Order: sequence, then structure tokens, then C-alpha cells
Amino acid sequence: MLFSPLALGELELPNRLVMAPLTRVRAGKEGVPGPLVAEHYRQRASLGLIVSEGIYPSHAGQGYSGQPGLVTEAQQAGWGKVTSAVHAEGGRIFAQIMHAGRVSHEAVNGGYEVIAPSAIAIEGEIHTPLGKLAYPKPRALGTGELPAIIQEFVQASVNAISAGFDGVELHSANGYLLHEFLSPASNQRDDVYGGSPENRARFVIEVAQAVAAVVGGDRVGIRISPEHNIQGVLETDGADVLATYGALVDAIEPLNLAYLSILHQDPSGGLTQGLRKRFGGPFLVNSGFGMVTTRDEAMGLVADGHADAVVVGRPAIANPDLVRRWREGLPVNEANPATFYGDGAEGYTDYPAYQN
Repeated sequence: MLFSPLALGELELPNRLVMAPLTRVRAGKEGVPGPLVAEHYRQRASLGLIVSEGIYPSHAGQGYSGQPGLVTEAQQAGWGKVTSAVHAEGGRIFAQIMHAGRVSHEAVNGGYEVIAPSAIAIEGEIHTPLGKLAYPKPRALGTGELPAIIQEFVQASVNAISAGFDGVELHSANGYLLHEFLSPASNQRDDVYGGSPENRARFVIEVAQAVAAVVGGDRVGIRISPEHNIQGVLETDGADVLATYGALVDAIEPLNLAYLSILHQDPSGGLTQGLRKRFGGPFLVNSGFGMVTTRDEAMGLVADGHADAVVVGRPAIANPDLVRRWREGLPVNEANPATFYGDGAEGYTDYPAYQN
């Protein structure tokens, strides 16, 4: 089952292994993906679908030094070479559109004001070109500013399609801007975008609706991570989590999106499977942020009917030919976390394919 085809919108995936969006910070100061980035993704084109690393839709949305963007013409041209390289190998690739929200710093994003649903800082420090600095207190976005932020997602999605991506994934997980709106810990607004679960889901819904209206729902996926409790975005009340994500999924169900991708430690549990049923479309599962997904686990998730496809991170980093290795039961390379983030080929394009 894991190696059988799957339809996602207009795409036909040859297998059900999806490369997770993986921040690798190798796009330089200008956020332009170069030949090294193109080679990295090209090598992994045999995966059913590649989801790119998080790409910022505006300069203020940049969360990491070396992160790529989809704002400037040079960035779009760079991504055009990446998508061409992937397509030349017969692959498929979606762009993950990620606004970092309060997970940023002016020393990282070029001096832009850090923004969020509410003026609540994350505890801890962020890596910047100036060293580790405390996360700044963000400025709370005004109600009247939100349409412009939605338009940034729309424009970045249009830019992605123009650059040759097969679709886009909206990053509403892992503590970044869209996720910040969903949680009562990071969203303490008193307008129509805060308070009740339905109100907290409103902004994410409007982003999804706006992007789908322009590029087509069949070219849009969305990634969520309920109860992940990361980067100060806490979701610890089970009833509130169900109400919030239920409102979100119910509202996007009519859009006929390409897929819903969920990161959750219990992919077969009531919350995840309940959301899957309400969504009604292709359901992608990433079984854990802190644990490596194994071949047996991935095969079981699909065979047991808990997922239509499985999203994998570290196995895809270390094995450009992961599909072949897992299909044939071959040994796998182990990923080296020390080289996950950097600016060179080591740990990025130098993992070998299996040699007979």
C-alpha cells in the first residue's frame, strides 16, 4: 500500500511517501535558493511528493537566517530552477508557505517589525547573525491589517505556481503565525479573530479560502500540529483543541483541498482520525517530531487505514533514494543532526544512494 499510487488533486503520486518540509537554511542572506538547493531536492524526486522547506511570503515573515523566500524576482527565479530539476527527474513538489510570526527577530528578518496575533513574546532565545538573542515582544496585528497579511500568502502562492511548483502547503503548525492564531496561549485577542475556538480558527480559514480561490483548491494543502505544544503555542485543553480544529476543518472541507497534513504523536487516535473524517479528503500523517518514523511504522499507517500517505523527515534527509530502500528492505543511512543546519553540501547533498 505504501508504494501504491495516490491522487492528490490533479497530481498522481507514484507512492505514498511524502518528504516533510525541513528547514535547512542554505539559501544565503538574500533568501535565494541556488544550485545546491536544486540538487538537494532533485536527488529526492523519487518520493511521492516533496514539500519544500518553509518559504517566507514577506520579509517580516522570515524566521531564520538562510531561509528562502518567495518575495523577490531572484527568489522566484531560484525556485524555478529547483522545480525544473525536480520535474526533470519525474518528481512533484509543493511549496510550503510559512510566515514565522513571532518566531523571528529584527536581526534575522532585515529589520522588520516582528508581528503576531497578540503582544506575547516566546520565552527563550533565537539564533541570529549577532548570536543568541531573546525573542522580542511582537506587535499585535490590528484587525484592519489582516487582509494585507492574507494577501501576502496569496501572492506568495501565486509566485510559487509561477516558479513551477505543483502546489502550495499552508504552514499552520509548529508555532508559526497561522498556528499562533489557533492557540489561546498565543492568541488573546478581543476582536472577531480571538476568544472562542471558532474565532481563533477564523484567520487560518480565511487564508486557506483566499489562496484556494486564486490558485485552485486542488493545488493547496494545509499542515497542522494540534497539541504539539512548541514555541510557546500551547494547546493543553482537549475540548478546546477539538473545538478549534474541528471548526477549522469543517470550514475548509468545502474547498476540496489537495490534502490535510497532520503532525501528531498519536496518528491513529480519536482526535486525528476524527479530523480526518471531517475533512473527507487525502490525509497525510507525520507521526512525530521527536521520533524517527520507521519503515514498518510508515507501512502500517497506510496498511491499517490510518493515513493515505506518510510524511517523513530525517529518513528523507539521509536517504535520497528512500523509496527504493524501503520498498526493497535495504539498509538505510542514518541522519547526522550536526549537519541539518548550515551553508554547505555536507549533510545536504552528500548522502549516498544505495550501491548494489
